[in-house]
Amino acid sequence: MSPQSKPISLVERCWCRSTLNTVPQRSIKELKFLHTPNCPFQVIAKLKNNREVCINPETKWLQQYLKNAINKVKKSRRRNGKKN
Repeated sequence: MSPQSKPISLVERCWCRSTLNTVPQRSIKELKFLHTPNCPFQVIAKLKNNREVCINPETKWLQQYLKNAINKVKKSRRRNGKKN
């Protein structure tokens, strides 16, 4: 087994067992999105104090954040496509 590979039980286990509905946005340093075959869509926020918490993906501000991010990607792809 290589040092990078994880035991199957860890790979199959969902990272988020419970989620928070309220996380102060200004305390978030980084967002990670996980989608694994055996788990629902998971959002992990790394806070400024280096704690990691799971955020409910249905949270209204997070839904808006994702929508804005997707639109930004679509716009940049359209702009890049016209240049070629």
